Amino acid sequence: MSVMGQLPFSLDEYRFRQDRFLSKYNEDTLVLIPTNPVRIRSNDTSYPYRANSYMLYLCGWNQPEAVFMAFHDSGIWKSCLFVQPRDTRAEIWEGRRVGTEGAASFWPIDQAFSIDDMEQIVQEKFSNSNSISTIIGFDKKLDDMIDKSNLEIADARTILDDLRVIKSDEEIKIMHEAGILASNAHIEGIKKTYAGIGEWEIQSIIEAHFSTNQSCPSYSSIVGGGDNATILHYNSNNMVIDDGDLVLVDAGCEISGYASDITRTWPVNGKFSDPQKEIYNLVLKAEKAAIEACIVGSPWSSIHHASSKVLAQGLIELGILECDLEEALGENFNGPYRNFFMHGTGHMLGLDVHDVGGGRQGDNGPEKLLSPGMVLTVEPGLYFGSWRSDIEFPEKYSGIGIRIEDDVLVTNEGPVILTSSCPKEISEIESIVGKMIEG
Repeated sequence: MSVMGQLPFSLDEYRFRQDRFLSKYNEDTLVLIPTNPVRIRSNDTSYPYRANSYMLYLCGWNQPEAVFMAFHDSGIWKSCLFVQPRDTRAEIWEGRRVGTEGAASFWPIDQAFSIDDMEQIVQEKFSNSNSISTIIGFDKKLDDMIDKSNLEIADARTILDDLRVIKSDEEIKIMHEAGILASNAHIEGIKKTYAGIGEWEIQSIIEAHFSTNQSCPSYSSIVGGGDNATILHYNSNNMVIDDGDLVLVDAGCEISGYASDITRTWPVNGKFSDPQKEIYNLVLKAEKAAIEACIVGSPWSSIHHASSKVLAQGLIELGILECDLEEALGENFNGPYRNFFMHGTGHMLGLDVHDVGGGRQGDNGPEKLLSPGMVLTVEPGLYFGSWRSDIEFPEKYSGIGIRIEDDVLVTNEGPVILTSSCPKEISEIESIVGKMIEG
């Protein structure tokens, strides 16, 4: 999006979000939400800028040095932005700024001020406030001002996280688009795969598909061939993948700030071996069971429990575990099956790839229940690293790492897979591996 380009959502959508957020506060609360600072890569170079997700959620502002402020005035809430002022010399080097006039004209706020005037204006607002709702750790200058205010401080994320976890129709539409784009990128990667391909080549194929469609990766792509697929967060992506090996690709894209997150595993030579099929079909069965558990009113843990039961039973039937199901699952689902399935079954998805709102309500609160509008990933896996000396398993499974991941929308009518266009049945995958190489 260009500096003066359209916002991804309607002004009404942003105003609705602000109204729901601000309605939770007393009239004497001052709300201050800072954005991300510019992140330095090395010396005098920086990473591409992305605002923090709370700023994007509330008003869509995506330039640095900004603070969203809201206060009660004459019986209503008013929202403001402190932003960088127009500066020709700075813009020559760094790109155009929206400035205060542009922000006030085109963004969902009532007023805009220069960030240079923030200290004076915020200090004035302190005198009419009894509490501050903010997020600490993004803006040191603002943090210091708040610390010296002697006002009661509340963490705005407590409320914002509950709002962000339920996606609106407009958000779901964009997330579905991100799911389709990521699915198409994976399909292109599968079709261009061949025995002897480099992990980096598959990464470049997929990420080129993102950039060609005006998107970018939503996280660092994982492309692990052979044993590298057994390393959960492998991202070196610098090895050649041998004939007979699988490749595990965990890659998603971002559209208007919203992430997709897909994992697929396929044979680089186009044909699963029998041991690979056994593990793949088990993981696929577990994924389908977990997706079926994405039901309104179910506890968050039910998804993980559904996949774990399938995986544990399958490991017993394959002779990998020599115990009964109860022992394999263990107390609190922490039994020996976890030697091969070390992570959770999924996470919330949204403006952050590991989005807010999953698990429990606070450190010791009740477990969250699934609600309509939640979007989450379902991603069971099994991993048999040949380098693992701490566990034993049949040699035929050595070096196999398989994960299958989809993005799922919870609805009253049942789970909807936003990434359903990405093939995952063995027959579907084998039918397309290398097809664009063959012509």
